[in-house]
Amino acid sequence: MRRYGKNPDEDDVRVRPNRKGNRPRTNIRPKHEDACEGLVLTVDRGRLTCLIEGRTVTAMKARELGRKSAVVGDRVAVVGDLTGAKDTLARIVRVEPRTSTLRRTADDDDPYERVVVANADQLAIVTALADPEPRPRLIDRCLVAAYDAGLDPLLVLTKSDLASADALLESYGALGVPYVVTNRDELTDGTAADRVREKLTGRMTAFVGHSGVGKTTLVNALVPERRRATGHVNAVTGRGRHTTTSALALPLPGDSGWVIDTPGVRSFGLHHVDPSRVIHAFPDLEPGTDGCPRACSHDEQDCALDGWVADGHAEPARLYSLRRLLATRERREGD
Repeated sequence: MRRYGKNPDEDDVRVRPNRKGNRPRTNIRPKHEDACEGLVLTVDRGRLTCLIEGRTVTAMKARELGRKSAVVGDRVAVVGDLTGAKDTLARIVRVEPRTSTLRRTADDDDPYERVVVANADQLAIVTALADPEPRPRLIDRCLVAAYDAGLDPLLVLTKSDLASADALLESYGALGVPYVVTNRDELTDGTAADRVREKLTGRMTAFVGHSGVGKTTLVNALVPERRRATGHVNAVTGRGRHTTTSALALPLPGDSGWVIDTPGVRSFGLHHVDPSRVIHAFPDLEPGTDGCPRACSHDEQDCALDGWVADGHAEPARLYSLRRLLATRERREGD
């Protein structure tokens, strides 16, 4: 330890050498008031493709963002070279507040949240009626995640030429979820895309689904000028060419809306979901919870919802659907 005399002055203060000089550090960061707003279209190995004033610009996250990351659908502030020319790189200096955040975890006991998309207002849950067989537990989990994030769900059932949609639609009828049923011939002649597009107009819709259900094929039909590669996935093992490896936001023709194609999922963990928020998707049942005991699971002996339904305020099927979705949070997909 260095010792000073009885009357030290500034010449006694030791200055630590610094190759960049000895300017004191500051926590003040530039405000970047001249930054342009961009929309994140895709993320690939630390490089983000953003749409800025009608052109695509490649950018990276600025150091001042720290651990905060940007995902597809984010509105961001971008500075630097915004020409979009080859080999140029801009910087994302700010992520604007999100209106919604769709999350999932790898499994129910995995605390690490993965943000799927930001700022979407609709979730299209794509499932095949055959080849591969429908997975109602996965559909339920996607519904819970949609309700938790404040997104409106949409069921898109494909391959109706191989199996009827009646049984699956009946099991979700009480939820009142809008749906579209398509077959492979309609994808070829364009009628399937037309009917699905009606549900997407004016909205930012994220497409999720198990690998092999035809999700990317449908997206290609909706936005034919930006075709993505598709591949065959074994209906039994789930193995094969999972060609969609990153999320991608695409504008619908005529700037009528956005679709976000996401990679196929084998599971949809709900570790992050607060079950108490699922009730918000049932406005006919929510007032009946006023008489519930504190921290009611809505599936116990003293739950006030049983009396609410018995008095005719809501249909029994709606209460059954609520409890099925709440149980989904506690049950693994294979159960």
